[in-house]
Amino acid sequence: MSGGRVAVCAVAQHKNEPDIWYKRHQGILLDVLEDIKEQTGVTFDEETGINTIVSCSDDVFDARTISDCGPGDALGAQYKCEEKIAQEGLNALGYAMSIIMSGHDDLVLVMAHCKESQSESRNMCTNLGFDPFFGRSVGLDYLNASALQARQYMNKSGITERQLAKVVVRARQCSARNPFANARELVDLGQVMASRSLCSPIRELHAYPVSDGAVAMLLASEERAHEFTDRPVWIKGFGNCMDSYFLGDRDLTSNFALKNAASELQPGRNPGPPREPPLAHPPAPSSTTHLGDSSIPREQICPEPSSPGSHNSIQKWSRRYAQYAGDVPSRGVLAPGHPRHPAHEPMFP
Repeated sequence: MSGGRVAVCAVAQHKNEPDIWYKRHQGILLDVLEDIKEQTGVTFDEETGINTIVSCSDDVFDARTISDCGPGDALGAQYKCEEKIAQEGLNALGYAMSIIMSGHDDLVLVMAHCKESQSESRNMCTNLGFDPFFGRSVGLDYLNASALQARQYMNKSGITERQLAKVVVRARQCSARNPFANARELVDLGQVMASRSLCSPIRELHAYPVSDGAVAMLLASEERAHEFTDRPVWIKGFGNCMDSYFLGDRDLTSNFALKNAASELQPGRNPGPPREPPLAHPPAPSSTTHLGDSSIPREQICPEPSSPGSHNSIQKWSRRYAQYAGDVPSRGVLAPGHPRHPAHEPMFP
């Protein structure tokens, strides 16, 4: 059972909304769990059903310690093996994959949720993501950190606010095709450039909206995948890299972690015929991070601003993205929700 391929047999997502006030965490999780059961016929039978659950949530946004404790019943985790990955949805997927590849189990349910609307301030929550000795005390949060990154990127590359606005317009065109997206309204350049400034150069329409949602995925071993679907999606590889924790140690105009994680997926690292992943689609919390992490062929990811001719390359990339925005069934990266959780943006291999 161990060492074989791992399949994604089913994915279910709750529609992302700015404030799901009418349901608790358990309610939105139960919705996606019932969807998975309906798609696959899977049960919680001790012999052949789900016995391992990997959850993903955040103590801070849930406003409780041990955030996986409250919704345990909705996860199907009563008297089962349940383990939590905090915050990062892709790591939850990777952990579930490793459980199957190690032979520990042959069927794993991944469940994730987040309700950003419950907090008084999303920025107060993300302030806790920084070190307690300096970062938190000077008021760093994900918004102003994105603004620092955006300003450095713009200064090095020479891109303009108008080009950033074009990224938002095209991202909204993608999200309009995604029924699960939070912000699906189309916007034009004038609306983006006139939207309220949040932290220069980040404007309101540059940033992703406050979102509530949940997602579930059923993973199975190669031997069992066809019990639950006729069209399994095989996970070809998994790469992981983290940049320096202290923001001052990072090159904010580079994508160090993305490049090193992608290097783990090079031909020869994984079994099977060598093949480059055709798409790279990490989530992006603002328009400038969307420039470097986008739903286009990986060899055409927007160049770093320090590379020769990067200004012209970025302009060409901006035009190319318009083409791929119409071809890729995108979730609309700037529209659905929190980039640290699969609850808003399910990750497809």
